[in-house]
Amino acid sequence: MSETPSPEDELAGTEQPFVQHLVELRDRLLKAIAAVGIALVILFFFPGPGALYDFLAAPLVAHLPKGATLIATSVISPFVVPLKILLMTAFLLALPYVLWQVWAFVAPGLYAHEKRLVLPLVLSSTLLFFIGVAFCYYWVFGQLFAFIQSFAPKTITAAPDIEAYLNFVLSMFLAFGLAFEVPIALVVLARMGVVSVQKLREFRGYFVVLSFVVAAIVTPPDVVSQLSLALSMCALYEVGLWAAQLFIKHTRAPDAPEETAS
Repeated sequence: MSETPSPEDELAGTEQPFVQHLVELRDRLLKAIAAVGIALVILFFFPGPGALYDFLAAPLVAHLPKGATLIATSVISPFVVPLKILLMTAFLLALPYVLWQVWAFVAPGLYAHEKRLVLPLVLSSTLLFFIGVAFCYYWVFGQLFAFIQSFAPKTITAAPDIEAYLNFVLSMFLAFGLAFEVPIALVVLARMGVVSVQKLREFRGYFVVLSFVVAAIVTPPDVVSQLSLALSMCALYEVGLWAAQLFIKHTRAPDAPEETAS
């Protein structure tokens, strides 16, 4: 007699053939690519690649000497750079839908208590990344460029290259976006049992030092961006400690023993 699935297993009977999984994966990838393509077309006509770059360059241009502009030292830079920004913006605009497709693909294979963990993590990690990028653009850049221009000799006229500026902006966005994922990293480590919340509390002092080391490596050699990144990571570490306790309490399996923060 063949074994029957346990009635307590909520995923029993939901298995699908491997080929069907591949077909579903293909369909969801196509939907995600289509979403990025639609966002790309919309952004191409409104506001347009040039306007997107002007928006990205606004924090720097606002602190350049009167009459100074960015320059292009490569023949194809005026075409390639706005195109890169267009692609990046289209992907970010479609990112919530792309993540929804990823969630819809993996959700049927998760238990209810796992869904209560994964979905909030996906949503909160996306939101925190966007908040980190916005914080970098709207506050750090303004303070950073003002600080840099205050040191520039009066005999020098600043004219940054547009491609170099784009690379700088992307590296800063990535640094602050990933730094704002610190709470998510703590939640995952604590929930998977890699380290307890109590151990994370004891590691707090070391993390402060680590934050300043990381900030010194990934940001320009100025006090504004380094302090902004390091202090943000320290504050988010405290948020992560609180969130880890909350997730451990509300996402354990129904038959699992109650876990404590220590």
